[in-house]
Amino acid sequence: MTNWTNTRVLILGAARQGIALARWLSRHGSRVTLSDSRSMEQLASARDSLADVDVTWAVGGHPLELLDSVDMLCLSGGVPLTLPIVQEAVRCGIPLSNDTQIFMEVAPCKTIGITGSAGKTTTTTLVGEMAKRNVEVRSQNAEYSAFSIPHSVFIGGNIGDPLINYVDEMTADDLAILEISSFQLEQMTISPNIAAILNITPNHLDRHGTMEAYTAAKSRILEFQTGKDTAILGRDDKGAWSLRNQVKGKLLTFSLKKLTDDLDGAYFHDGLLNLRENKAYVPLMPRDKVQLRGDHNVTNVLAAFTIGHAAGFKLDAMLEAVEEFRGVPHRLELVRELRGVRWYNNSIATAPERTIAVIHAFDEPIVLMLGGRDKNLPWDEISQLIHQRVDHVVVFGEAAELIQKTVSAAGGARKSLKRAASFKEAVTLAAEVASAGDVVLLSPGGTSYDEFKDFEERGEAFRKWVQELS
Repeated sequence: MTNWTNTRVLILGAARQGIALARWLSRHGSRVTLSDSRSMEQLASARDSLADVDVTWAVGGHPLELLDSVDMLCLSGGVPLTLPIVQEAVRCGIPLSNDTQIFMEVAPCKTIGITGSAGKTTTTTLVGEMAKRNVEVRSQNAEYSAFSIPHSVFIGGNIGDPLINYVDEMTADDLAILEISSFQLEQMTISPNIAAILNITPNHLDRHGTMEAYTAAKSRILEFQTGKDTAILGRDDKGAWSLRNQVKGKLLTFSLKKLTDDLDGAYFHDGLLNLRENKAYVPLMPRDKVQLRGDHNVTNVLAAFTIGHAAGFKLDAMLEAVEEFRGVPHRLELVRELRGVRWYNNSIATAPERTIAVIHAFDEPIVLMLGGRDKNLPWDEISQLIHQRVDHVVVFGEAAELIQKTVSAAGGARKSLKRAASFKEAVTLAAEVASAGDVVLLSPGGTSYDEFKDFEERGEAFRKWVQELS
């Protein structure tokens, strides 16, 4: 849609995505209703943020009458398709959309979209750092073309600010880099110029129901590409690599192993990160220059190099970005060292698969903090790994009993398995069992919604309580 004047749009969910979209649509002439299940009092800050635009509020639920005379229904990221009002909209033929879809429809510039079950925020952030340094290279070297070096770079989507907030100031010579979730992809009918699927492992099955449905949602990032576009799929991940026959344009990949001669992309071999395309080979950097711990983060760096190469970034800009990159908050973040114990915040790990990857990043004895709310994901594999690799486990949250039973059935942790009544108590119990040389690792494997509004709030609480230890 190119003209929103007098269109009637219903938006479900007054979180950052819904608020950003409501503001943009209202400023472009749409008659917007913003519906949220919370009360007016609970939505005070959201209403204040939209005080300068004309938005109708519907609070306390989502009655079906809201669909009367609606031209489009837009969903914020956390709104499930199983919601009765959404199902009724589909039955009535009312189109579904979201802030990312509408951004992609109106964005005047080239776009990079990154999705995956794990690592997408780290990869998106690193690609953004590469792009920013590329802009600096442009300012110092006027001979570089606008195609390969954008005027300005915008980074957002499922992280940071929704890019719909900035689309009106973008030009054709800019570049937009988006992290895109499976929730957003479910409604999307447009693909980015460069689309990357890092991996597809069990996640969000409480939302999607089956791995087939989850994979189908992820694959939509490729579905609307053309022969002029580029797709990047993780070679080491079965879920991502299984989608290679859906690629319509150029295919690039990345791997912790040397690539076969028929594949182009970034890979790790003999201590070096490398890049290859059309038989041209470029050694990038030794692994020890990557500041992030773990093979999973080396994979993220390789993905970022591949994406940056596809976008035409200069090699020096990419190398500088990687060498200076220290990671993203709540993603294997070192909080402090106290009496020889190092405390790591990996609150982002809301699925067991993500915790498994992080456990492999450490050689030190581990005190693992595990819990939160379960997403109907299997805990058997991580329970086996805990029995082999983790000294102490502290479980917490709604899933504590489930996790405790599964871990115990697999043989338990090597020294102790404790259950905390609250997240704060879990920090205290971890401090009691940890000794010099240990790592205390918050990598919950479950969501934060049982006790916190999101994984970031949980991570901030962890930081605070760890800093208060003495």
